Amino acid sequence: MNSFNLLKSIAEARSDLRKSEQKVADYVLANPNDVIHMRIVDLASEAQVSEPTVVRFCRALDYDGFQDFKLTLAQGLASNASYEQFSLDSKDTVIEFKQKIFDSMIGNLINIRDQLDPGTLEEAIDCLAKANRVEFYGFGASAPVCADAQHKFYRLMVSAAAYSDPHMQTISALTLGEGDAVVAISQTGRTKDLLHTVKLVKDKGATVITLCPGNTPLADLATIPIHVDVEEDKDLSTLMSSRVVHLVIIDVLAVGVAMKLGPVLLDHLKTIKRSLRSLRQNDKRIPTLRRGSDSEDDGE
Repeated sequence: MNSFNLLKSIAEARSDLRKSEQKVADYVLANPNDVIHMRIVDLASEAQVSEPTVVRFCRALDYDGFQDFKLTLAQGLASNASYEQFSLDSKDTVIEFKQKIFDSMIGNLINIRDQLDPGTLEEAIDCLAKANRVEFYGFGASAPVCADAQHKFYRLMVSAAAYSDPHMQTISALTLGEGDAVVAISQTGRTKDLLHTVKLVKDKGATVITLCPGNTPLADLATIPIHVDVEEDKDLSTLMSSRVVHLVIIDVLAVGVAMKLGPVLLDHLKTIKRSLRSLRQNDKRIPTLRRGSDSEDDGE
């Protein structure tokens, strides 16, 4: 678990802690970089609690003790130190905002990678591999992610389609049934038209897989929710990071389905590759003449 996940776990568990343990939680959340250099007596003093309270706080989060907790926090902070979220400045040079964008993207990918639950991914992969039809729904910046997903799954011999129009989504939803699946993709998890069509999908008995933030209306509707909690302000950087994260998760799901389908699929993909060669331009580079050769005289 990295620091992002640990701090998130503390925030989520806070309401279930004792009042004295909540004081420790509040101090850790506000001063994580200071805590990794503290002794247990120091943290107890700063949080105005007893040392046994600090131990109980750590154990409530499933750690053996303060040293185990502190080690996890320190490792996470060290790995994420160079990938802090960025804010653009009008005075930034190309070098500066290029660095900010790449570092933020890498940081978000690492955070989401560590957040994703393997059991949930396995359940989603199994569902997609067995589905009669797989439909991808998304609006705005999520629409091209859906188009990319359709392309990937269609190559896997999966009956796949992508819809970014509310009318087409409604028609699609009403034609689905048990054994079909919809992957609903949203950066906010609150788009009204998407919520409407997903409810129709559930009414028809199809499975709903969501790629969206947790604790949102869309996530609550999901049969299999894949939570994508990108920790950024809702600005330009969010649009970039969440879109890329969604694309990578689609890759994970596609690879998982390909592995489940096995050797037959591999032969199919080789056939596609051979068939596509005719659509690509041949490399007609002029051959390099070797010194002392008679190529020019021979018409080569």
